[in-house]
Amino acid sequence: MNAGSALRSGLPAARGLYDPRYEHDSCGVGFVCDIKGRASRAILDDANQINCRLGHRGGIGCEPDTGDGAGLLTGLPHRLLARVAREQLGTSLPAPGSYGVGLVFLPRERRERQICKERTEAIIGGQGQHCLGWRRLPYSAERAGLTKTALASMPHLEQLFVGAAEGLSSSAFERQLYTIRKYASHCLRGDPRLSGRELPYFCSLSANTLIYKGMLTPYQLFEFFDDLRCEDYESHMAMVHSRFSTNTFPSWDRAQPNRYMSHNGEINTLLANCNWMNAREGVMRSQLFGEDLQKLFPIIEPNCSDSGSFDNVLEFLLMTGRSLPESIMTMIPEAWQQRPDMPAEKRAFYEFQSCLMEPWDGPALIPFTDGHCIGAVLDRNGLRPSRYYVTDEDRCVMASEVGVLPVAPERVVQKGRLHPGRLFLIDFDAGAWCRTTRSRRSGRGSGPYGKWLARQRVELAEAEDPRGYEASTVLARMQAFGYTEETLQFMLLSLVRDRRDPLGSMGNDVELPALSDQPRMLYDYFKQRFAQVTNPAIDSIREEVVMSLECYIGPEGNLLEVTEEHAHRLRLPHPILSNRQFAGLSRLENRGWRRRTLETTFARGSGKRGLIDALSRIEREASRAVEEGIRVLVLSDRAIGPDRLPISSLLALGCVHHHLVRTHQRSRIALIVETGEAREVHHHCLLVGYGADAINPYLAFESLWHVRRTGRMDSFDHIRSDDDVVAAYRKGVGKGILKVMAKMGISTLQSYKGAQIFEAVGLGPEVVNRCFTDTESRVGGIGFGVLAEEIARRHELGFGGGAHGNGRTLPNPGDFHWRKGGARHMWDPASVRGLRVAARTNSEDAYRSFAHHANDENTRKATLRGLLEFDLPGAPVPLDQVEPEAEIVKRFATGAMSFGSISREAHESLALAMNRIGAKSNSGEGGEDAARNVPDPDGGLRRSAIKQVASGRSGVTIAYLTAADELQIKIVQAAKPGEGGELPGRKVDDYIASIRHSTPGVGLISPPPHHDIYSIEDIAQLIHDLKNANPLARISVKLCAEVGVGTVAAGVVKARAEHLVISGDSGGTGASPLTSIKHAGMPWEIGIAEVHQTLVMNNLRSRVVLQTDGQLKTGRDVAIAAFLGAEEFGFSTAPLITLGCVMMRKCHLNTCPVGVATQDPELRKKFSGKPEYVINYLFMVARELREIMARLGFRTVNEMIGRVDALRAAPLPGHWKARSLNVDALLMPALEPPDCLGVYRRHDQDHGLEGALDHRLIRLARPAIAEGRPVRHDMLISNGHRVVGGMLSNHIIREVGPGMLPEGSIHFRFRGSAGQSFGAWLARGVTLEVEGDANDYVGKGLSGGRIIIYPPRASRFKAEENILVGNVVFYGATSGEGFFRGIAAERFCVRNSGATAVVEGIGDHGCEYMTGGRVVVLGETGINFAAGMSGGLAYVRDPHQTFERRCNMDLVVLERLSDPEEREEVRRLIERHQAYTGSTVAAGILADWSASHREFVRVVPIDYKRAVEQRAATNGARRLPNAART
Repeated sequence: MNAGSALRSGLPAARGLYDPRYEHDSCGVGFVCDIKGRASRAILDDANQINCRLGHRGGIGCEPDTGDGAGLLTGLPHRLLARVAREQLGTSLPAPGSYGVGLVFLPRERRERQICKERTEAIIGGQGQHCLGWRRLPYSAERAGLTKTALASMPHLEQLFVGAAEGLSSSAFERQLYTIRKYASHCLRGDPRLSGRELPYFCSLSANTLIYKGMLTPYQLFEFFDDLRCEDYESHMAMVHSRFSTNTFPSWDRAQPNRYMSHNGEINTLLANCNWMNAREGVMRSQLFGEDLQKLFPIIEPNCSDSGSFDNVLEFLLMTGRSLPESIMTMIPEAWQQRPDMPAEKRAFYEFQSCLMEPWDGPALIPFTDGHCIGAVLDRNGLRPSRYYVTDEDRCVMASEVGVLPVAPERVVQKGRLHPGRLFLIDFDAGAWCRTTRSRRSGRGSGPYGKWLARQRVELAEAEDPRGYEASTVLARMQAFGYTEETLQFMLLSLVRDRRDPLGSMGNDVELPALSDQPRMLYDYFKQRFAQVTNPAIDSIREEVVMSLECYIGPEGNLLEVTEEHAHRLRLPHPILSNRQFAGLSRLENRGWRRRTLETTFARGSGKRGLIDALSRIEREASRAVEEGIRVLVLSDRAIGPDRLPISSLLALGCVHHHLVRTHQRSRIALIVETGEAREVHHHCLLVGYGADAINPYLAFESLWHVRRTGRMDSFDHIRSDDDVVAAYRKGVGKGILKVMAKMGISTLQSYKGAQIFEAVGLGPEVVNRCFTDTESRVGGIGFGVLAEEIARRHELGFGGGAHGNGRTLPNPGDFHWRKGGARHMWDPASVRGLRVAARTNSEDAYRSFAHHANDENTRKATLRGLLEFDLPGAPVPLDQVEPEAEIVKRFATGAMSFGSISREAHESLALAMNRIGAKSNSGEGGEDAARNVPDPDGGLRRSAIKQVASGRSGVTIAYLTAADELQIKIVQAAKPGEGGELPGRKVDDYIASIRHSTPGVGLISPPPHHDIYSIEDIAQLIHDLKNANPLARISVKLCAEVGVGTVAAGVVKARAEHLVISGDSGGTGASPLTSIKHAGMPWEIGIAEVHQTLVMNNLRSRVVLQTDGQLKTGRDVAIAAFLGAEEFGFSTAPLITLGCVMMRKCHLNTCPVGVATQDPELRKKFSGKPEYVINYLFMVARELREIMARLGFRTVNEMIGRVDALRAAPLPGHWKARSLNVDALLMPALEPPDCLGVYRRHDQDHGLEGALDHRLIRLARPAIAEGRPVRHDMLISNGHRVVGGMLSNHIIREVGPGMLPEGSIHFRFRGSAGQSFGAWLARGVTLEVEGDANDYVGKGLSGGRIIIYPPRASRFKAEENILVGNVVFYGATSGEGFFRGIAAERFCVRNSGATAVVEGIGDHGCEYMTGGRVVVLGETGINFAAGMSGGLAYVRDPHQTFERRCNMDLVVLERLSDPEEREEVRRLIERHQAYTGSTVAAGILADWSASHREFVRVVPIDYKRAVEQRAATNGARRLPNAART
């Protein structure tokens, strides 16, 4: 099929599994300005240079010169505009401020263009302003080198000139221009006379600023627009943007800057933000706009990106009376909730603003300007880079990187970076750089916020619980609400015992709810979404300081006013209300908070009609309550009984919430759910995600009280009363909610509320459209009739025998562990036993028996691929003409199971097997012993061909990377996407600790993947890093199926990945939270089909190999995966079963009885597996596949890829739920563009390594490498030189071996600004020295080298007060050292496991997750120092005794530097720092060392200290061996 017509203009329509709503983009941003507001041509030239030097952060489409978008925002260039108005329009412009100009993208068809102009001119006149004319914008596509794709989609470009009415103030005129633009856009986009209603698009219309942008590369921008080349184009500021999108579709309007801002990041809570803004329109009133306010609605324009939507709201706040800084601080507040050290006035401002609006949450760097000021803000977690220079000529340069504009060192007076959540602001009207964090607020917007809050804030007090524990009916109600024995054992009891989300292992192999014969909870039909690549997951454990569950609830005031009454809202620190807190709602009546309860039950026997009627009733009652001034609406199922069935709380809530959003009433009332149904973390997340302000899970409390009375909590030391049970439950649920939020990169519950970060599997459109509007449900599913039936069946369990229920026990359906007669599991005993027999006997008959059971019983009745069957597109072919098994198995890989999660015997058996057949095993994220790279005497090779690079960076050295055939970036783990890996301490023995560079006996929790995977351009950087570290390795990225994974995959392929793994939701071997195992991710069938469809549509499919995994077992599974788009196939659980695994699901407990998933020496002796068993199995899978290929007429696997015509739907006839599923979207053929380059990998990625500086370094280093003669050279460096030292280090390993070089062998000294990943994985014997500064990721993975960085000798500023290096310096360093004369930004030495570093100050989250090494900090640290630090030592100079409040004390203790030997070691490090860098700070410390050493605090991990003491007690050693002590 042909995609050409679909792609000519903008994003294509949704088709198959592709949906343009899930496109993403990221970018490089920057600005340059004159602080005094003086306009000049030089500002334009500097802006052009900045944008071009950020070119590597932008994206390129399927054509080499087709950019994703580039743009420029400047002040209004009056000299230029006055000239062109005279010359081209024949008119004289009025004085600046009395006219507005804007670039407009118009239809290319003349008649439609005229319609747009006439309608716009009429609107201008109707607003009392004057149309001065339209100017056809001059450009040169030929000079810029625009490609056919960009030209085919290019709109007609004109500038609109509007004159102000007489006597109109500048602010009033700007509001009129805003009204004209908004109203014209609304009218014209709905005009039936226009065929392409995405146009016109007003890039801007303002008297202060002007925008030029398009589908261009940064290098094309100034070449394309003639105006930008004119000498009389002058401005006092210029903002630039280089876009990187997740598609190759032409889109001129999505280029940035937007009207008031540029955006590098992603808004994770977009749907909630949009819904809440829509709801607020019902209460908005404005004196400034009056009746014209209606012309501005909807505030957020349809089909906007997240950046465009943010810009819409920012502009609206600005135009309705707020200042620009105040608006920014309202939308992106600092993390104020858990910062008691924040100034009271500032905290009060943020708290008050939270009463007005929820944060727009997500990783973001947002530069902003209205022409009068310019500034930038970072998200509260600091997950974007931003650096700036200020010069003595009052110039400021701010950008995503340092070094984008050469500045003479002697002119620089300050080098800085944006702080998380903090505002950077330059006020042109005042001619000043605002060095404080206070906003420049208007008089109308300011106020005594602290006093207002104190007077108006409503707090919830407890009251006596009138119901309590109803013992006589508790079991009946539990049965009716779907409680099971497993619910109690695995979820609730564990939650209360550990006060955290319970753990499990071995993935989720249970049937899909829509295929189950049993009634399932509505919650089970929803899957949590998560961040991957386009935005990072965040760390709710170690970075809890930025997280918050606190919310203000209840009626909001008019957003367009700021009054004391806006603070009259109810503050809830936690969304889960105890029964006493819930009862306390009645006490709010005396403050005017009237409450009404809506009963959410329906009559027994009334079925679908009764359910729908009940939903309609509560919608009507909810609207009536709002109109009657009710402030709190309670949805309650307490009326359940023998004759009353409970509507699912989730269904009732979603119905009411969306009804009130549609009627613009939602912001006028609080919604609280009183529920007997919700009890698990997933349930509460769904309720909050679909709009609940608070939840009272009364039956969860009662069920736990009931269990306590049976004695099952007697061993819980912290449980002595029912109140203790409630406290433990609320704490565990709170942690669980935070973790689920963090998986999507969301920090605050206020932003998560209503964000609907879920996808449905098996829910039909009648349910979704009404109750879960805008939720994806791509395979259709059940309607209200089946939901009513499921409710009735559960109710029958509880009340079928009368008011007191059917019996005294709860059912045990086997949802977690297989149980005879219970839920269907894909790995039932027959499957496990059958596979083991087949693999160990190499019996074809045994395999066929296993495959028959797996295919026809388990897979058929449990999975989406079970609803597919083979069609016969062609004639059969002889079996001997089909690709041989020996070739097919080379497409197989085993899953990423780390040594540590499984035993050494199992790990090495997998490697031996896969290497023997030319396939690939995967190291997992635990590192690998270098001894395994050496073949055994019999030729067997224990080396894993795939080396994984995960967030923990365990054992990731240059030798490890060099030893790989494939380097896999682990973005997600299928069992817990959005979370880091976890290895319990009981599994970390001395050998594993040495491989992972950690402390024996100390558990390891990897951080979520956010440290160097902030965004698409960051994954591009990591891919580039790894390709430099091993140019011969294939670079793979592991993703997980979820809605939008296709667009993510497109972005990753544009970032030059060569291989993608699309994992399903059912895999996983190691320890994972049960909430994630059961409820995160999607089936791989949907994921691989979506990715293939999207990549083909983008013409990117030929660049990448696609692999899928997730409970693959048989040749049939492999065939279906190939037809859906995969060309390689991963197996994890099945190979382990061949080696002996019996699916006990105890991997996380270290008690595996067959020696597969344990480190216990005694249990490992029971391992009975052999590599031959794995080989036997995989060849039998290949044999089955060949038979299918022959039957269907395919000779090669490549012929099968994407051939969905070889599949057809095979519904389960008569199944009461499955019959409603629709797999048509999976079977939609990929839409091929006219010049399709291929539907499987045919072309190599171009990594651009030819121009790398390392080629020169390798030539210069040849004497040292080949002859052992030391070399030293000086040279210049710029930000475009990235990963310097990476290829050199790889070359050293290949030429010399893992021992590398002696110290002092190679020394390169650079002058300038080093690019990203300078010195990444630098090998021992190499020193890199920089006189200048450097960007992010300096010394990432440092492997023995030395890095020295200091400011230019000619600098005038104090080095110790200025930023020298960027974020995430020494991330995952394993050995070596660094000396930095200046301040490092956020996350310094995160996951350092062996390197030594000296630095003069650091940002937030320093030494996070550190497991080894030494860090000396001679200046101040940011907050949250040492979070998750379990090894190594840090020494922090603390002369003012302020460090303790900035240190995370969960895992460390602070001591004085009392040991003389250790004191001398620190002194020598400081002495070397002074010698290498010329540090004056070090010199001052050393001058009076006898006194200054007392200023140092020794930061010691508690577990590390314990391990040292244990070691000393046993063998007298005062320190740990190997990497744990380096």
